[in-house]
Amino acid sequence: MTSSKLIAAAGLATALLAGEAAAADPSSLTASTAIHHRFEQVGDVKVFYREAGSRTLPTVLLLHGFPTSSFMYRNLIPMLADRYHVIAPDLPGFGFTEAPERGQYAYTFDQLAKTIDEFTVQLKLTRYALQVFDYGAPVGWRLAAAHPERISAIVSQNGNAYEEGLSEGWNPIQKYWKDSSKANRDALRDFFKIDAIKWQYTHGTPDDSLIAPEAYALDAALISRPGNDEIQLDLYLDYASNVAKYPEFQTYFRKHQPPLLAIWGKNDPFFLPAGAEAWKRDIPKAEIRFVDTGHFALETNGVEIGTAIRTFLDKNVK
Repeated sequence: MTSSKLIAAAGLATALLAGEAAAADPSSLTASTAIHHRFEQVGDVKVFYREAGSRTLPTVLLLHGFPTSSFMYRNLIPMLADRYHVIAPDLPGFGFTEAPERGQYAYTFDQLAKTIDEFTVQLKLTRYALQVFDYGAPVGWRLAAAHPERISAIVSQNGNAYEEGLSEGWNPIQKYWKDSSKANRDALRDFFKIDAIKWQYTHGTPDDSLIAPEAYALDAALISRPGNDEIQLDLYLDYASNVAKYPEFQTYFRKHQPPLLAIWGKNDPFFLPAGAEAWKRDIPKAEIRFVDTGHFALETNGVEIGTAIRTFLDKNVK
């Protein structure tokens, strides 16, 4: 199927996917692990989120990355929901969250974190474990640094907090940080095409037949909505603010010593294993694990990673 047909097919599937819980084994779903699909109005943003597990259980907040959404956690959520209350929102500009147009809402990481912070308050999430990936990491680090008392534990799956974790794959974006000219901005638009998004899923993966095509096709369909490219380019530019805040985030890690598991696709073209290993400087008891796959490690090694996360949470979250 051509790229244009994949995007068209994904657009047709979008409404259907929004209302489904795509578990690895649907027959294993129970009332406690079934995924509910909800919206929460947070200011002028209507946040879409997936929820499973009893609200009486300890909460785990799952924060996705670029260019995906909470859909990336469709298989992980049921693996945790018998013992945990699991919440996975779509960030503004992603997935099915309904947010104002560019110019009416500041598409910065500070603002994304503010919206998700308010979302957690409205849902009365007073204490939770963080599971972060990619863009979800700097959003999560802001939440943790602002409210350390709320964080029971942290799981980072290729979610960076150290400069040594940034690969050469960031060079075009770093060039844009230094010179935000139209030429440098336009040079990044190919990142939003379905072939580039598919590459993020398949690069570094020993067996790409394990990757469900609807995952990258849905990402491409949602990212390609009118006006969304400019939102994503604004976030690319603002990513420099995350790197500038790395020392602040590292201070949080050193001071509060949260239980932390960094579980990393070691062939990630954007976030290097050194970024995971660096946590040992600030949290000596951090658990660091590597998986022989790429950026979207949950797509190919979901059972292995989910089991490790569950074991870690069982040990550290009361």
